[in-house]
Amino acid sequence: MLGQVRSGIKTGKMNEHEYVRHFTALVELEREEQMRLHEEEMQRLSGREREEKGRAFMRMKGKSQGLGLGGKHLVRFRKQNKNTGNETLPDSEIEVGVLVLMSKQGTSPWDEDNPTGTVAEKTSYSITVAFDDAPPGFVFRKDLRIDLFVNDITFQRMLEALKNFRRLPSVKKAKLLGNATPDFEKLREPETGFFNAKLNNSQREAVLRCLAARDFFLIHGPPGTGKTIACIEIIAQLVEHDREQKRNSKILAAADSNVAVDNLVERLDEIGVEIVRIGHPARVIPSLRKRSLDYLVQAVPEYIKAQELRKKANAIKERMKAFSVPEMRWRRGLSDETIMQLASEGKTTRGIPREKIEGMRNWLDLKHGTDKLFSDARALEERAIKRIIHNAEVICATNSTVGSEILKGERFDFAVIDEATQSTEPSSLISVLRAKRFIMAGDHKQLPPTILNDEAARGNLSKSLFERLLEMHGDKIRAMLDVQYRMNEEIAEFPSREFYGGKLEADASVKGHNLLDLLPEPNSELKPEDAKPFLFVDTCGSEGYRERTRAGSTSKENAGEAKLVVAIAERLLSCGVKPEDIAVISPYVDQVALTRKMLREEGLEIKTVDGFQGREKEVVIVSFVRSNKSGEVGFLRDLRRLNVSITRAKRKLVLIGDSRTLESEGCYKRLVELAKARGGYKKLAQ
Repeated sequence: MLGQVRSGIKTGKMNEHEYVRHFTALVELEREEQMRLHEEEMQRLSGREREEKGRAFMRMKGKSQGLGLGGKHLVRFRKQNKNTGNETLPDSEIEVGVLVLMSKQGTSPWDEDNPTGTVAEKTSYSITVAFDDAPPGFVFRKDLRIDLFVNDITFQRMLEALKNFRRLPSVKKAKLLGNATPDFEKLREPETGFFNAKLNNSQREAVLRCLAARDFFLIHGPPGTGKTIACIEIIAQLVEHDREQKRNSKILAAADSNVAVDNLVERLDEIGVEIVRIGHPARVIPSLRKRSLDYLVQAVPEYIKAQELRKKANAIKERMKAFSVPEMRWRRGLSDETIMQLASEGKTTRGIPREKIEGMRNWLDLKHGTDKLFSDARALEERAIKRIIHNAEVICATNSTVGSEILKGERFDFAVIDEATQSTEPSSLISVLRAKRFIMAGDHKQLPPTILNDEAARGNLSKSLFERLLEMHGDKIRAMLDVQYRMNEEIAEFPSREFYGGKLEADASVKGHNLLDLLPEPNSELKPEDAKPFLFVDTCGSEGYRERTRAGSTSKENAGEAKLVVAIAERLLSCGVKPEDIAVISPYVDQVALTRKMLREEGLEIKTVDGFQGREKEVVIVSFVRSNKSGEVGFLRDLRRLNVSITRAKRKLVLIGDSRTLESEGCYKRLVELAKARGGYKKLAQ
């Protein structure tokens, strides 16, 4: 099997057995790698070292916050502090929605009694964690350790989707595998017209072609072109058609990340579509929680009745504490039925005191009652959930959640999958297999999903279903959006030429916007280079700008570039640019960490390029880091990373790098040449 993985997946014809076997192997490899890396680090590093890497919090103490949506137990954790003031939490990868593991400091995090929970809220001083069950008492005491943890559920759902692939109708499998051509109806203008009158021609064409697709279609949306807006129009057209026909079609709106799903929910909510957001309440942004299943279900009569039954059952559980639990030392091999019979006859056996038998009978009586109450409550809750889902026009969820128990058995007439090029093929399959027709929106010229296992990466696990379908079926299933609403035309010129065949145009609303528009009043201190939308600052030959590698690290940093970033950012701030309008990005995590230490400005974001995909800022400063005599550029050679780097800025883009090193890759050479040709090149003093 691994031999097949090494060969990579074919872009031509495949049979279903090769396909399922291949991707199952890839998913297993990636799953094992994630678990191995996580467990290895937790065993190798101390809690303090994990905290320094941003993957743990030490010296925490919890305080109950009661019950949250869906009956989750909420606990807020803060740093222990002898002083009365709050201690700020260190920078970390522990964000809202991730799974965390609780343990007592000085003990093994792997003790089986240690609970896991989902981060529901995060502030500068605390995190709130939602637990499915009441957590053990130690989480409310001192010296608690909280670790970022691996979530295995998504991998299991991908493997399940691959099993289900075999059950698809033969014609659908053939089209997905490139062995048959997808079908289309004749293009028709919507009878009610377009709901969004501001759609440009390429967006309108994409919408019409998606609606005409009988199988699937792809919207290729370069940066800032409004692919999500096109997705919303498609859903609006489908919903309106159903309302007119008095049909109850099921529409799924999905994406790989919670952020992307919430973006869909927010936009659908604005146009009056009946939506239900399914997912852990902690992973839904607060402003959208009224659209979440956990919130909506609370008003359903069956759910209200279920909570009454649960309350009654929990009260009985408290009464059970007064009676003898039928544990082994008193049960002595007796079945529940025998204990009940002995108690009713007033008898005893095997040396068990009569009062113990009576106490166990009372406990069992109450236990049977609570079991019945909990069972009835679950049945009522399931009916309430089914009612909410049945009445929804659109179900919104991550690909992983589509594979959850809540949506088990649900089938959709149409699925819209956004950010599809940031999803692995097995993840996209979870949603694709549930729908008769589907469309995917994404940009395969930007970064693919991150794959940790080298073998899985060589087997093309990072290649999305979007990209594979495009390779097999070509432009007949793809519409590219060609007007972008983000970048000044000088910023957009290079990515348009290099990555999008010169077809990407700047809309008139952004074509000439620049940094001067952001300033409250004219500033005499502004230099011409400050107002220049596109600037390449060349460190070639300058002292103190060599890359370096920290001991024990596989990343890179460049102290000279970090200092230059700080100087440029501080200058922009002094000219009146707001911190929240500036982002600093770098391909290297160590450069991000170094820059954060040197530049502490509230509101100014400093992120990796990979972590900033899908985002935008008025001003973006990029530190390329690489500077060496051999011209080695490492993973900067992946030009999709360059594309993401240079397409985040709206009004001003500053690139910092060593041209001599970067130009070993031809694309960077063309980038520097364009900067020079457009007057956006600055050479640092030797």
